[in-house]
Amino acid sequence: MAETSGTDAARERLARAQYALLAALVTDAPPPPGFDPRRVAVQRRALHAKRAGVVAKVAPELPALLGDDYRRLFLGYAGKRAMTDGGYRRDALDFARHLISVRAVPEPQMDRLAAWLAGETAPPAGPFRRLVTALRGGRKAVNR
Repeated sequence: MAETSGTDAARERLARAQYALLAALVTDAPPPPGFDPRRVAVQRRALHAKRAGVVAKVAPELPALLGDDYRRLFLGYAGKRAMTDGGYRRDALDFARHLISVRAVPEPQMDRLAAWLAGETAPPAGPFRRLVTALRGGRKAVNR
């Protein structure tokens, strides 16, 4: 029985180390002991840059609205928030919400960003509106 508990303890230590490494790679968390902080930082920057690039492709309006500040703002956001299960589109929307909530850009940009976000999160017009609204609200769509 001691062998099983030793194996379980080793698995638990490994799981904690893996979690700490993942946190260090996707946020600004410190790397776990035994990992070179400089190398982890290089990998983190590469992952954040890739994420910023994919978000820019999924939502090209964001770099257009934010101009030269897009990359800096996104990298600051990415360092504090790991990507969620919602994918890159959700990441773009969350990024825009974050910028608005912390008032990270000047008022004219803020207004354009809020208008873009409202348009992106509104249900579509036309025949699909009822279906999308029903799916978002968990109600059954009814044909009339």
